[in-house]
Amino acid sequence: MLKRASGILLPVSSLPGPWGIGTLGKEARQFVDFLAAAGQTYWQILPVGPTGYGDSPYQSFSAFAANPYFIDPDTLIARGLLTEEETRADRGENPARVDYGALYAHRHALLQKAADRLPAGDAGFTHWKEKQSDWLEDYSLFMALKEENDQQSWTCWPDEVRLRRPDALERARKRLAGRVDYWRKIQYLFYCQWAALLEYAHGKGVQIIGDIPIYVSPDSSDIWAAPELFQTDGDRRLTRVAGCPPDAFAADGQLWGNPLYDWPRHKATGYAWWRRRLRHALTIYDVVRIDHFRGFESYYSIPARDTTAQNGSWQPGPGMDFIGAIHAEMPGAQIIAEDLGYLTPQVKELLEGSGYPGMKVLQFAFDRREAGDYLPHNYLHNSVVYTGTHDNTTTAAWETDAHPEDVARARAYLHAEGEPLVEGFIRAAMASVSATAIIPMQDWLGLGAETRMNVPSRPWGNWQWRLEPGALTPALAQRIAALTELYGR
Repeated sequence: MLKRASGILLPVSSLPGPWGIGTLGKEARQFVDFLAAAGQTYWQILPVGPTGYGDSPYQSFSAFAANPYFIDPDTLIARGLLTEEETRADRGENPARVDYGALYAHRHALLQKAADRLPAGDAGFTHWKEKQSDWLEDYSLFMALKEENDQQSWTCWPDEVRLRRPDALERARKRLAGRVDYWRKIQYLFYCQWAALLEYAHGKGVQIIGDIPIYVSPDSSDIWAAPELFQTDGDRRLTRVAGCPPDAFAADGQLWGNPLYDWPRHKATGYAWWRRRLRHALTIYDVVRIDHFRGFESYYSIPARDTTAQNGSWQPGPGMDFIGAIHAEMPGAQIIAEDLGYLTPQVKELLEGSGYPGMKVLQFAFDRREAGDYLPHNYLHNSVVYTGTHDNTTTAAWETDAHPEDVARARAYLHAEGEPLVEGFIRAAMASVSATAIIPMQDWLGLGAETRMNVPSRPWGNWQWRLEPGALTPALAQRIAALTELYGR
């Protein structure tokens, strides 16, 4: 169970700095310093996996690999792997938005120079790649093959590599040896920097809450390497995919398209892949938030060839059998269950049986159309409260855009007359009985809809907001620290 504390939600990508996207260097340490000065225990981030089409960290090329864009070039300079002159073209004014297209076009050329200077026999690299070989080798070959096939999905590759015929894979490893080594090395460079940042955070009394999506991407090394763990046919094509059923907000439902697990196969292995995945996550994060936790109780299954979610059906998940395997493997693991959305009594029973804290979101508390348990007087101690999440607009924008009846109800409930409603939301979260309160950085700054991280129904233009340099002032840290002390967090 999490202790009574508080933290701030800010993706690594949103950190300021000169590299077009947040990195693990000086600005990350400065944010840790800010958290410490503000009396915060947790820094919650979004998934750090490599992003592709659509730029979503929830659709990654691997459940284990990390995003090379987060590698800090200044740290590579200090290590002697780059020069100041080589990095000059990649430096620039801190943009307010991340330009993933520009990063894709230019950043790998810079990282290639660093990778070329890292000796293949480097002792640290050799030891690390041996420890990570259970995912690293498949991922590195997968990325090299994507390059060779013009970045097409693995489902469009020639059959000999799509179907992983051993002789074809061996030829590919030899043919693409240099590229495979590049993808190994930049993962090593990321994880070296990540380990240093984690150590620095711990030295300041700050813990990292990481985030993992329940599903893998359909274009990922995970399904390419082990299609038998997913609902596929004899040709390794998906038969069923994930999504959400139609409701009042989406007449066709939501067609996510993610591969669904073959849970009987996972059970037969003792959930070995999932145990490995969570062990990995718990070595790089102090706390792990699992997105779409309700999918372990039951999941919505849609025929893979459908273009909407209308013909889907609910199917049973692994339930407490899976949870028991995780408890046995990782007793005491700190896990947050994202239990938002359509919750049945069975989902609530699974959450209670797991012992994991669920989530409460204040922006959901005042909806006149749906009575729920998001009002603070309904909270349990074993929960994590948020003013909003990465999928919500900012609270300042919610006050402007929500139905007037909802806003009026929020003001009455929070006694928040004559002040920005975001202040009342923050106080309610911090004062609640929930063990942990997480406030998005945008809400502490009172920012508007232009800083929203993600609009779930919008395929482009998400995940781009960045923090302005100079936003993390001593006055803001003092204000946060005062509220944190006032409410015993």
